Amino acid sequence: MSLKPLGDRVLVKRVEAAEEVRGGIVIPDTAKEKPQEGEVVATGEGRVLDSGQKVAMSVKAGDKVLFGKYSGTEVKLDEEEYMIMNEGEILGIIE
Repeated sequence: MSLKPLGDRVLVKRVEAAEEVRGGIVIPDTAKEKPQEGEVVATGEGRVLDSGQKVAMSVKAGDKVLFGKYSGTEVKLDEEEYMIMNEGEILGIIE
């Protein structure tokens, strides 16, 4: 199954955070914070202004991005978890 975002939405797959153990204490998955970075999987065609002009997306598939803690909506496709969010919720591209 595939998903093509509409408008200025972006489909992002979270990058798995490296597991850190401090002082021999293992932190359970439920207590860990989810990473705030991911890789763009797909993008919409861009935002359409009131004048009808289309604004191109500033991110593309394959870009590594940083997004806000409470950004987007979690979706599950073929047992994989993704985030779908507006382009404006992306804080920057990691180079």
